[in-house]
Amino acid sequence: MTQPVHKLARVDTPGAIDLYEIRQKIHPRAVRGWFAAWRWLLVWATQLAFYGGAWLTWNDRQAVLFDIAHRTFYIFGLVFWPQDIIYLTVLLIIAALSLFLFTAVAGRLWCGYACPQTVYTEIFLWIENKIEGDRNARIRLDREGFTARKFFLKFSKHAVWIALALWTGFTFVAYFTPIRELWAEVIMLATGPWESFWILFYGFATYGNAGWMREQVCIYMCPYARFQSAMFDQDTLIITYDRERGEPRGARARGADLRSLGLGDCVNCGICVQACPTGIDIRDGLQYQCIGCAACIDGCDQVMDRMGYARGLIRYSTTHAVEQKLTRTQMFRRALRPRVLVYTAILCAIIVAAVAALYLRVPLKVDVIRDRAVIAREVAGGDIENLYQLMIMNTSESPRIFDIEATGLPTIHLEGETHVELPGVGSRVVPLRARVHVAPGRVAPGQHKIHFLVHAHDDPRVYVREKSVFIVR
Repeated sequence: MTQPVHKLARVDTPGAIDLYEIRQKIHPRAVRGWFAAWRWLLVWATQLAFYGGAWLTWNDRQAVLFDIAHRTFYIFGLVFWPQDIIYLTVLLIIAALSLFLFTAVAGRLWCGYACPQTVYTEIFLWIENKIEGDRNARIRLDREGFTARKFFLKFSKHAVWIALALWTGFTFVAYFTPIRELWAEVIMLATGPWESFWILFYGFATYGNAGWMREQVCIYMCPYARFQSAMFDQDTLIITYDRERGEPRGARARGADLRSLGLGDCVNCGICVQACPTGIDIRDGLQYQCIGCAACIDGCDQVMDRMGYARGLIRYSTTHAVEQKLTRTQMFRRALRPRVLVYTAILCAIIVAAVAALYLRVPLKVDVIRDRAVIAREVAGGDIENLYQLMIMNTSESPRIFDIEATGLPTIHLEGETHVELPGVGSRVVPLRARVHVAPGRVAPGQHKIHFLVHAHDDPRVYVREKSVFIVR
């Protein structure tokens, strides 16, 4: 049984120790079961979305594209500009609250099933298992000396890993550079310096994290492992070992009388440890290294089935349920505690508000900039003139004509191009002159609030009202 050795290595100086942990390579055992099926379902779902999403088209363009060069982001029918940073903020808030909620209810669900580190480690382990064999075959291969067979197997495994990692890096960059253009550049070896850098960097990160570092990322690099306990309580669903039922553990023949032997249900086979991707023994209690993947549950249930014992020696449960011997119904009822209800209410409110904001979003943006070089000037006829620049952005993918008006002062009118035609997802700076006829006693000197109204010529519902200041001297 191969597992990490968490100990301090002694050095030659008497009484001195090296403060580092010696890592022994972990060879996780492949298990089958309900949780393994869920884990692979999420592997397929996430990777189909990641690898396939870059190839989808929408309105004759890539469906999901973050065009940084043109500062335009496309997500299917939605088009976002840098001014829409609020939506990214809301998305991050939703992600954080979701993490808090899921962790409070059922521990590290994200880590065990959908985290990219877990997903790619699962894929790389599958490749390793197909090329080098099962757990025992891999251990024997690592222990044997250098041979042609070992070289061929190791070379084949790493070649497939590197190919997958580079394809992952290529797909990642394809969300920022149109994938068909990027593919043509890759074929011709004509990618730009930044594209080449990020393909290689992201590919190297995937290869290193999923192929070499694996559990070290979860244990030492991921901050979530360190502060997860702050989100747990006595009613959080965690992976638990039923010590009262399992102890004392020990080997026995199938069908043996446990009472006469004085043993619990645990046969001390070690499969729970062998299946763990971080190499811990869940029978020692919950540890921060546990990522909640439930591989130990599937492995233990397989053994219980072979021995003819009831499943659930290792299972999802809560501290209160184990201590107070609660039924499943009682355990799930206690899950609806105040902190969970508060997280759920806040999360639902933010999601509803975000969806409503996206639905009601006007496909038009306007920024008004005063010409600071000329604050105000008197022109022929006694009019006062202020100069402005309007940045008009058509965020829809259809060309439109926009009409511009100004309100807020008597006799205010605009001179310049007040009917602007813009292509789909286009923008333009429009210089305008606002004039006001200053009649005696009607407009006092100083700053006066005005509004610029920009609306679509073909749809009055598409409009934006932006405020500004008109200066009279």
